[in-house]
Amino acid sequence: MVGQGVLRECLVAEDVEEVLAVGRTATGLRDAKLRELAVADLFDTAAYAGELVGFDACFFCLGVSSAGMTEASYTRLTYDLTMAIAETMAWVSRSMTFVYVSGQGTDSSERGGVMWARVKGRLENELLGLPFRAAYMFRPGLILPLDGIRSKTRSYRILYGILKPVGPLLRRAFSRQVLTTAEVGLAMLAVARHGAAKRVLETGDLRDLV
Repeated sequence: MVGQGVLRECLVAEDVEEVLAVGRTATGLRDAKLRELAVADLFDTAAYAGELVGFDACFFCLGVSSAGMTEASYTRLTYDLTMAIAETMAWVSRSMTFVYVSGQGTDSSERGGVMWARVKGRLENELLGLPFRAAYMFRPGLILPLDGIRSKTRSYRILYGILKPVGPLLRRAFSRQVLTTAEVGLAMLAVARHGAAKRVLETGDLRDLV
């Protein structure tokens, strides 16, 4: 869902010249700026590393829900996959800005009782140590989809369907805790253009960027 949001903002931004969307399936969008790379096995970074050269930023939005998953399975799809791709990115383009979409409540100590928060905390810490020009960890809380964007996770779609009528009220009442997909995308572009004072950015910090 976040990936759809940032892709849209990249395509409408006048200063973005080219976008490469990498994923397991094509987005279905058509735009003169957009080039797509469908990869069956994202772990096989050697097969597509050459396509990643020459970009100013990577907006990493891949992720899965931890619901019903063992820590080993969640670690493989969250930590192992992200690090494999990020390490390849750092190797092919150290001048790149890397932005990772983590989540509110991520545990930087790596020792807490919440499994997903520990895994993402470890991942954040490792990503911040890679030799990019800059790296930023985004920790948004509630994200409301705009522009016809829908989550691929069924439980999230149900939740957003329930929240849609009160979305504007939530944004007014909790302006520092609620973002839209457009705002997350704009915040990503902002740190790619100008950087940010913090490397780990909570919901309120992201709001300040836009």
